[in-house]
Amino acid sequence: MDVTEAQAAQFREDGVLLLRGAFRDWVEPLRAGTDTLMAHPGIYERSYTPKDGSARFFQDLCNWQRIPEYRDFVLHGPGAALARTLMGSQGARFFHDHILVKEPGTSIVTPWHQDSPYYCVGGEQSVSFWIPLDPVSREQALECVAGSHRWKNHRPKRFDGTDLFEGDDTEELPNIDSRRDELRIMGWAMEPGDAVAFDFHTVHGAPANTGSALRRRVFSARWVGDDAVFIDRQGRGSPPLRHIRLPDGAPLDGPDFPRFT
Repeated sequence: MDVTEAQAAQFREDGVLLLRGAFRDWVEPLRAGTDTLMAHPGIYERSYTPKDGSARFFQDLCNWQRIPEYRDFVLHGPGAALARTLMGSQGARFFHDHILVKEPGTSIVTPWHQDSPYYCVGGEQSVSFWIPLDPVSREQALECVAGSHRWKNHRPKRFDGTDLFEGDDTEELPNIDSRRDELRIMGWAMEPGDAVAFDFHTVHGAPANTGSALRRRVFSARWVGDDAVFIDRQGRGSPPLRHIRLPDGAPLDGPDFPRFT
């Protein structure tokens, strides 16, 4: 599919946009790749098993170079073209992939957060594509706070509520759930291959998967624009990417981050 200028303008205004069917042709390859990944997790796997005994939440990151179906998606899929248009950038640079699988019954909630404070990248041009590989009801869907991409960065937290960076004194994110009546919170029932596109600064979260008998497999692909620079987080970000040796503030470049024009 092509993104219209009106859609791109809406994305830049709200920091979030629904794209129906944008990756429909890639659902089966991404499912196959996810099966392979779950059988052979990578070095950044971060799965959570709730203390209440409910099902696990599988996560893994940065596997596109070793999972053939993911690599094909990055190199030949529509993500780069869609990202360029949405960001208003001449080129689109792939940042990383993130797989999120909430098994049926898992009680783990993805807390409200912004992605940008976790990442080793800065810049105004960014987009994540949150692509479900299974049907998602509105009740199990990703939610985004429209307009929050204009908020300042807030303190990044781990899932257990502790600070990601020791000594971080930036302001904590406001309580989003207590402000639902005053905020414009967007979410949709989705089919496999639909996508939510959102800015790295956009506040977002997702509920548990307790009300569904279905897995909620999601492939998330993150892209940045021509203004992307490296932020040295001393290998403590998410993903940590400890092997990257770019100077702080240098343009994001290298084989981990292919650029498409």
